[in-house]
Amino acid sequence: MRYVRGVTSTALPGAGASAAADPGRIVLLTTSHRVAPGMLSWPAWEVLRTADRVLCRDAGHPQLPYLAEAGVSVEVAGPDAGELVEACSGGHTVVVLSTAEGEPRLTDALARLAGSGRYAMPALELLPGSYDLPGARLLDVVQVMDRIRAECPWSSLRTSADIARYGLEEMYELVEAIEAGDRTELREELGDVLLQVVFHARIAEDDPREPFSVDDVAAVLVEKLVHRHPHIFGDEKAETPEDVKAHWLRTKAEEKRRGSVTDGVPLGQPGLALAAKLSGRARAAGLDVPLPPAGGEGTGPDGGFGRRLLELAREAEAAGVDPETALRTAARDYRDAVRAAEDAARG
Repeated sequence: MRYVRGVTSTALPGAGASAAADPGRIVLLTTSHRVAPGMLSWPAWEVLRTADRVLCRDAGHPQLPYLAEAGVSVEVAGPDAGELVEACSGGHTVVVLSTAEGEPRLTDALARLAGSGRYAMPALELLPGSYDLPGARLLDVVQVMDRIRAECPWSSLRTSADIARYGLEEMYELVEAIEAGDRTELREELGDVLLQVVFHARIAEDDPREPFSVDDVAAVLVEKLVHRHPHIFGDEKAETPEDVKAHWLRTKAEEKRRGSVTDGVPLGQPGLALAAKLSGRARAAGLDVPLPPAGGEGTGPDGGFGRRLLELAREAEAAGVDPETALRTAARDYRDAVRAAEDAARG
C-alpha cells in the first residue's frame, strides 16, 4: 500500500498481468454528506478533471450538480466489476464517486476477480474527497431529530412542557455517571442530555409566534462564551482561575443587569444545592449575611432542622465542597452499609 498526495493506493494482483499492457487504475472517491457539496480537496478535483470516465451509482448524489457546473461529465451507473476492469485497460483512469461508506460490494467483487488470477487488475485507489470536521456528527443528530419530529406519532406532539422532567432526570443520571467514574456510562448520559437540548430546540422551531432553531441556540451560546472569556477573545488578562471566575461573574452581571445577587438562582433545585448557591452568591459579592433566626432550637414547624442544614450547606460551600455531592456520597456509603447489615442478618 502506498500513499500519494492523500490517496491510498492498493494494487490488486492478477496472474494474467502483462508488463506490456497497463491495466490502469480505479479511483474510489468518497465524500462526506456532513460537508457542503462542492467543497472537495484539490487532489479530488484534479483526478475528476483528468479521469477518462467518472461513474456514480446514485443519481441523487449531492456532488453531481457541482461537478456538472465545473464541466465534469458523470455517468450515472452502477459499474460491474468486470466491466470496470475492462474500462481501465490500456492505462485508463476511472473514478467511482461514492459516499463516505464507500462501495463495499464493488470492492468485494474486484477482490474476487483479483483472486481468480484471470485478470490484469488495475490499481485501486481510495481518495477521500472531503473530511468531517470536529463536531460534524452533531449534524446527524439534528437531521435524525428532524425526522423523528416529523414522523413519530409521540414525538411530533410533544411540547417543551411535556418533556421538561426528562431533562432533570437525565442530568441526575449524568451526575451519577460522573461520580461513579464510569466512562462508558458517562458518554451515553452526555448523549441523553444532548438529546434534550436538540429536542427542545426542534420543538421551538414549530412555535407559531417566536420560533427558533438549534442554530439560534448555538449562536447565543457562542456569543456568551466569547463575551465571558475576554482573556481569550479580548484584551483582558487572567493569570489564575480566580481571575477567570471574576471575569465570568462581572460579564454575567453586565449581561443580566440584575438588581440582586440572588436573581436568577432557580428556587426549584434541590435544597442543599439552593442553599449553597445562595451562599456562594452572597460570599462572592462580599456580603456577610447572618443566618435567619430559628426561633430557638427544636422549635418551629421543622424543629430547627432547616436552619441547621442551611448552616452546613453554607460551611460546605465556603470550604469548596458541593453539599449535594457530599450528601449523595455519604448516602451511597450508608446504602452499602445497610446492604451489608442485611446480608449479615440473613446469616
